[in-house]
Amino acid sequence: MRKIALEEHFTTPELAAYVARPTQSDAIFADVERRLADFDQLRLEMMEQTGIGLMVLSVTTPGVQGVRDGVQAIRLASSANDLLAREVQKRPDRYAGFAHLPMQDAGAAAAELERAVRELGFRGALINGQTNGHYLDEDQYLPFWEQVQELDVPIYLHPGAMADQPAMFAHRPELGGPIWAWTAETAAHALRLVFGGTLTRFPKVKIILGHMGETLPFLLWRFDSRREFDLGEKLAPDARPSAIIRRSIAITTSGVCDPVALAAAIQALGEDNVMFSVDYPYEDPQIAADFIESAPIGEKVRAKVCHGNAERLLRL
Repeated sequence: MRKIALEEHFTTPELAAYVARPTQSDAIFADVERRLADFDQLRLEMMEQTGIGLMVLSVTTPGVQGVRDGVQAIRLASSANDLLAREVQKRPDRYAGFAHLPMQDAGAAAAELERAVRELGFRGALINGQTNGHYLDEDQYLPFWEQVQELDVPIYLHPGAMADQPAMFAHRPELGGPIWAWTAETAAHALRLVFGGTLTRFPKVKIILGHMGETLPFLLWRFDSRREFDLGEKLAPDARPSAIIRRSIAITTSGVCDPVALAAAIQALGEDNVMFSVDYPYEDPQIAADFIESAPIGEKVRAKVCHGNAERLLRL
């Protein structure tokens, strides 16, 4: 079955210094770096072998979210988008793009998103977590969200490094990256958009979360229960956190090739809000492809997850 993959990464020579290292193995990381820089042989061969018809490419974490200087971030983001646009133009039947944005400056990020969508033909943007300790529910980002809603494109909220290191991770470095900390960081970032009112103020905005939703689909009932307990009152059905999440957040299967989690996510969010992804080159695309082809779901639902939902949401 045709597959579209949405969380698939690359880097540029300028951004090579801003690539997180989620492994202790030099050999593994060297292979990751080699694949991140490749748009031709390695990536295309992998797509042929696994039946991935289209990859939506994005700069790997942290990218410019790891840059302190706003002027430098603006330049690096624009350069990365121009490079990606050239690669997409070479193979528009195989590649599409998510914009890389300098969130150090909300106005510049909004302008770059508009350029990337209207001029470069990108399908939205991917943001690698917090930027210098700032999160996307802050008032400074209201102009950015206004632009996102006007353009009607999704924002993929991807993991990035935590802004600080809580004591819970002390002396346990294995917990500080993708095993757990990145999930906790990204889930909390998304919940800030829910509880902070961003997704209520901008109801047409669509957020995408990877890694089977960063645990959020499995906690919807508790979010509602504890929010009502906290407020001491019943919420209107459409004001409950679960309703906001179901309306405004879609997820991908990137990095979670588990049929139990897939079935639960589809049941929690609905079959229109779950999409296939790999998380290349950090995950094995053959494992991901075999997983989605053999998962115990109906063929109509499988078609939606593999390609139909992405085609609709990203207008592919």
